[in-house]
Amino acid sequence: MSNPFDNEDGTFLVLTNHENQHSLWPAAIDVPAGWHVVKESDTRSACLSYIEQHWTDLRPAGLIAQTARH
Repeated sequence: MSNPFDNEDGTFLVLTNHENQHSLWPAAIDVPAGWHVVKESDTRSACLSYIEQHWTDLRPAGLIAQTARH
């Protein structure tokens, strides 16, 4: 079986966690605990584009907040 994360023709979601980290996720696989859908089913390229546009600071949200306090 091939890796569902690499399927160029697959349908994907974009997930985020409590640290605002983003993940490309195959729509056919259950969303793991601690992650939430922020972009519903779409093409792989559309989801990757969403991630690129919305996750511009790759630091975890806790680290961003901590640095802002100093």
